[in-house]
Amino acid sequence: MGHAMHEVFGFSTGIDGHEFAGKTDWLSLVELLTPHGYTYDDVARIIPAYDRAMGKHLARIIGDFDVQPCPGAPELVAELRSQDDAILALVTGNVSSSAPVKLRAAGFDPSHFTVGAYGSDAMDRDALPPLALARAIEHHRRDILPEEVIVIGDTPADVQCARALGAVAVALHTGYCKPGELEACRADFLLDDLTQFGEVLSSLGD
Repeated sequence: MGHAMHEVFGFSTGIDGHEFAGKTDWLSLVELLTPHGYTYDDVARIIPAYDRAMGKHLARIIGDFDVQPCPGAPELVAELRSQDDAILALVTGNVSSSAPVKLRAAGFDPSHFTVGAYGSDAMDRDALPPLALARAIEHHRRDILPEEVIVIGDTPADVQCARALGAVAVALHTGYCKPGELEACRADFLLDDLTQFGEVLSSLGD
């Protein structure tokens, strides 16, 4: 993000102390740039250029990092892809160009997620699940109800965006939340990691 901000804005002040968890990249940009005189409309206009810069710089440096998938994630993706009635979608606060870079680094094929909604589509994370759902309905040409959607995440914002859609909220202890923070969100399911996701499917199947 620092490299992308330097390319597009000429500086990256404030990144080191910024709280990114659960936010879209768009919102983080607004928060970081407002003290420097940028307005929401300014950021909205520049988001496409920032999106392109993020993907370019992340692809350049990500090989310097040991990227690992969350426990159980590869197995779960493979299992869901084998089910005819399951659709995989990606909802993330990352801009659209950086999401596939991260997926590939962790060993996933981005094409396995047939639709998505990103932090370059909207500033408000709550707007992303409805957008992903609309894209899934259009892409797969089938009706999908909000209550048929499962949103998986590891921050309170992920639980909130699931609630905003009316979807099932699954929270994971794989992020950087403070003790008790996820419990307070009262997600439909709270798991240590995705190795336990079978419990969710069994419960919903009943």
